[in-house]
Amino acid sequence: MTTSNPLIDPNIASQATELNPSYAIPAVLVLSGIPIAWFQPIAAGVVSIFGIFLAYQAATIRLVFTATDLEVYRSQEKFRTFPYQEWQDWKVFWFSFPVLFYFKEIKSIHFLPVLFDAKLLKASLEKHIPLQKN
Repeated sequence: MTTSNPLIDPNIASQATELNPSYAIPAVLVLSGIPIAWFQPIAAGVVSIFGIFLAYQAATIRLVFTATDLEVYRSQEKFRTFPYQEWQDWKVFWFSFPVLFYFKEIKSIHFLPVLFDAKLLKASLEKHIPLQKN
């Protein structure tokens, strides 16, 4: 979806894409705690609490693809920028049920749980950082 977020520079707002949150992973984790509770109540609690934590993250963190950078917002405040020119590789793991987004920059590697619209994530990645075909 194209965004009109007031925190994004108005000159690039028409080119920016903000990813919608997805609660699929948190829901699976919280719901999986129910059957686990019959056998391992402590493990069920840990899994469910982690699911609740990820739900909170999905509600508060936003990824915005601009013309030049991937911007990360937390509670409407930009706290990280990843310029595309520094990216070397990216991958969305298990695209039939995406759970992990990996990208490598020149100086660092990042792994993020997929807490946003996976189809729009992949489309935005392919648009802004096309993978090199070997």
